[in-house]
Amino acid sequence: MIHITTSGESHGRAMLATITGIPSGLEIDLDFINHELKLRQSGFGRGGRMKIETDTADILTGVINGKTTGSPITIAVWNKDWDNWKDKKTEPILTPRPGHADLIGMYKYGHLDDARKVLERASARETAARVAAGALVKLFLRAFKIDMFSHIVNWGGITPSRQTENLTEIREISQNSPFRWLGTPSDDETLTKLIEQAMREGFTLGGIIETIIYPIPPMLGSYQTAEQKLDAQIAASVLSIQAIKGIEFGLGFAYANRPGKDAMDAIYYGERGYYRQTNYAGGIEGGMTNGNPVVFRSVMKPIPTQMSPLETVHVQTKEKALSVKERSDVTAVFAASIVIESAVAPVIANALMERYGSDHMERILEAFSRDPSLQELGYLLPTHRH
Repeated sequence: MIHITTSGESHGRAMLATITGIPSGLEIDLDFINHELKLRQSGFGRGGRMKIETDTADILTGVINGKTTGSPITIAVWNKDWDNWKDKKTEPILTPRPGHADLIGMYKYGHLDDARKVLERASARETAARVAAGALVKLFLRAFKIDMFSHIVNWGGITPSRQTENLTEIREISQNSPFRWLGTPSDDETLTKLIEQAMREGFTLGGIIETIIYPIPPMLGSYQTAEQKLDAQIAASVLSIQAIKGIEFGLGFAYANRPGKDAMDAIYYGERGYYRQTNYAGGIEGGMTNGNPVVFRSVMKPIPTQMSPLETVHVQTKEKALSVKERSDVTAVFAASIVIESAVAPVIANALMERYGSDHMERILEAFSRDPSLQELGYLLPTHRH
C-alpha cells in the first residue's frame, strides 16, 4: 500500500517526500508533476514567496529509465529561498499567531524560546512535497482512467452565479478560469476587488472547494472495518491539510433538510447494468464507491498569518501583544484545491490496489480488466471507453 511521508522546513534546503508502495512499471511523466506544482503556486492573492520559488520535482530514488522499480521513491522540491535564509540571524518569535500551531506547538515540543521551530514545519510550504508525491500517484490512477478535478464554489463568501450539474461543463469552465470556478466575468471582477481589498487592509480569505472523482470504479473501500471505509479515509486525508476545517459528501449537511424518501439514490437496471439517476450520496454508500462520481466539498479557513496582526500573549512576559507578521498569502483557496487532490489520490490508489493487487502495473491492470462485477455494476472498463 502507498504511504507518503514528507519532511523539511519552510525555509530549509528542501521539502522532501518519501513514497513507498508504488508498484513497479509505472511510467513517470515529470512534466505532469511539475505542472501540478506550478498550479499549487498559482491563483490571485498569493504572497511574495511565489515570486521567489519556481517549484520543480527532483526524483532522487525509485525510478530508473523513466519507470518505477517498486522501491521507495524520494522526491525533493528544492527551496530557492534557502540561500536567503541559511546564514540569516532571525529574532526569536515569542508572540504566537491565533489559529496557527505556534502556541501549542511551543509547549508540546519545548520550543518556548522561539516559535519559528514550530512554524517552519507547520507551514503550508509542506504541501509542495505533498503535491509532488500526489501528482506521481495521479499518474498511477490515470492508467485506470480514474480522473479527478476540483473547482471553487465559494471564495470569501462569493459564490459563482453560473451553475450547472453537467460534469463536462463544470470541468471545462472551471479549469480554464483564472479563479478555478464557474464564475462569470462579473463574478471574477467582484472577487478581484475583494482580494485587492484584503491586500490593502491586511486580512485573509477562505473558501469552499468541491472535488469530483470520475470516472471511478465501484467497490473501492469496504464496510467491513471502520478503517476501510473510503469516505472516512478521504476525510482524514483532506482534514490533514493546513487550514482545512471541514468536509461533506454529496448532499452533506443538506441531508438534515430532507426526508429519507427524497435523500436516497434509487437503484435501476438496464442494458449497461445497475445505475442511479441521482447522486445524493456523493458516490459512496456504506464506505464503498458505487460507480457514481465521488463528490465532496472541503472548507478552508482564512490563513492565520495576517498583515493586520491579531491580539495574542508574549509567551515569556505573559503580557498582551500582537501576533507576529510573516510574509504570507492573502488567500490560497486556488492552491488548496490542488493540494486536496494530491492528498486524496493515495487513498483512491490504495483502495484500488487492495482489490486488484499492488506489485506490478501489468498485473494490476490485468486483474482490473478481468473483474466480472464491474460491467454488471454499470462501470465501463477503460479499454472500452470512447
